Amino acid sequence: MASGTLEVAAQPHDTFPINGTDYIEFYVGNAKQASHYYRAAFGFRLVAYRGPETGTRDRASYLLQQGKIRFVLTTAIRPDLSADAKRIADHVYAHGDGVRDLALWVDDARDAFRKAIERGAEPVQEPTVLSDDDGEVVIAAFKIYGETIHSLVERGGYRGLFMPGFQAVTPSYNPPEVGLRYVDHCVGNVELGKMNVWVEFYAHVMGFRNLLTFDDKTISTEYSSLMSKVMANGNDRIKFPINEPARGKRKSQIDEYLDFYRGPGVQHMALATDDIITTVTTLRDRGVEFLSVPTTYYDDLQQRVGKIDEDVESLAGLGILIDRDPDGYLLQIFTKPVEDRPTVFYEIIQRKGAKSFGAGNFKALFEAIEREQGLRGNL
Repeated sequence: MASGTLEVAAQPHDTFPINGTDYIEFYVGNAKQASHYYRAAFGFRLVAYRGPETGTRDRASYLLQQGKIRFVLTTAIRPDLSADAKRIADHVYAHGDGVRDLALWVDDARDAFRKAIERGAEPVQEPTVLSDDDGEVVIAAFKIYGETIHSLVERGGYRGLFMPGFQAVTPSYNPPEVGLRYVDHCVGNVELGKMNVWVEFYAHVMGFRNLLTFDDKTISTEYSSLMSKVMANGNDRIKFPINEPARGKRKSQIDEYLDFYRGPGVQHMALATDDIITTVTTLRDRGVEFLSVPTTYYDDLQQRVGKIDEDVESLAGLGILIDRDPDGYLLQIFTKPVEDRPTVFYEIIQRKGAKSFGAGNFKALFEAIEREQGLRGNL
């Protein structure tokens, strides 16, 4: 089964060690309401808050957590009070609710920042020490595509819940979790001709390697196609697929995203589970909408992917896709956009040994996306 082209060039070395994804910060129009959605629908727990009640007058942030996943939802309260708040408001005006920060957990933020800047990264925030009675966090940041950034977070000297400025909260409303464990990968959409620019950025600045390449023959339908390269760090804890549109008969999903997001940005985040049937069933029951594929997809499933542990009828009833590579198989499903703009969505993924990204499902998946584009009048 096709899984793209595996790069065999010499392996780069990480510019600096990365322990994992520290948090993902979204700039949103109304963080209080967004936090309620992610709790009610996705099972995140509200664990900390920063805002006027804690001494931050111009904006509010809600820290949501599930497994090892941390989402920070931030909104501007008074854009006229600070440049930071104005940037948040301007970001939401331009892009709608979207990802601002893919924050990375590092052991030494000063060293990592210095090395990234020396290799050509554009600085956003010089290393800054945040402190309170629980210790200190060092944070720095640099630009990536669009208005997205990577923060570098050093928290070895901090004993608190998250970072200074946030206070723990224990709301009475915290629905049960749905089984999401960690961030598997985050996908960025960039303009035509820019994919290799950012591939080179991750290779040169951060020492990532090109793990997989998908061309427009692998990812295509009758109407549209795209190209993608997956960049990964040395321990494979951080994987960033980067997509660009390819020329086709009609507008691709990447073109649609770029139009409505008004530029490049994070298209979707893949969240891992150990029991995708239970997780997706619970998400559906809570109102999360998923893309659907024709039932014929499952007619010859076991001939295509071989023996699997899961009941095929259960997978078909939920619309979960399956693909196999030399290391095992994976199960995956994609939500519809979670906002009115057709931009950000989520992938729910369970890996049973597989290290690839479901190339055998691309045609069925992208045809499902095109059906939704057609309903929106954007194909």
